Amino acid sequence: MSREVNHIHARLALRKPQRESLEILAELLGRLELGKGAALERALAAVREAYPAVTEFEREFPSLCFALATGVGKTRLMGAFIAWLYLTGRSRNFLVLAPNLTIYDKLIADFSPRSPKYVFRGLPEFAGNGAPVVVTGDTWDRAGSVRGRDLFNFDARPYVNVFNISKLNATDNRAGAAKSRTPRVKRLQETLGESYFAYLSGPSTTWWC
Repeated sequence: MSREVNHIHARLALRKPQRESLEILAELLGRLELGKGAALERALAAVREAYPAVTEFEREFPSLCFALATGVGKTRLMGAFIAWLYLTGRSRNFLVLAPNLTIYDKLIADFSPRSPKYVFRGLPEFAGNGAPVVVTGDTWDRAGSVRGRDLFNFDARPYVNVFNISKLNATDNRAGAAKSRTPRVKRLQETLGESYFAYLSGPSTTWWC
């Protein structure tokens, strides 16, 4: 195992399936070219070289799925993945997309250092001032979340965006706001010069979901 995998495994006390999944991620990302515009066929060939059972990616970009039994700790594993990507310098920007509002609320709590289930608990790099900046489907347009064109370069901490489909498609949730068919996250934000959705999907920002 790499130094970072050993460190995360020890600090987060990962279970065997979690540790094995983290090892697989580290192995595969050592083979893949990261960043937007990477050749899809080349990435698939690199994955198949290690895991021949993989026949295709589900999306038009390299995507990996880890199947774990219920109760093993998939949220904890997600925290381990984010920690590895951050500590190895591969990304500071992450998008977590929840399937429903219940899990959305749970994920926001789990990324809070005050939560007893804080996903990074035990990792000194994610304690105190190193805790991630959590931007949610309810807070992305508030002061302190949107700081202008250098939004995700404001400091060296990781940025974790937590959304779900309804938050991405929400129009207005403020009393008296003018109705619009365009979701709020896709409307022009003067501080950014574009919509927050466009900013997240722009060519200058690499994301891990």
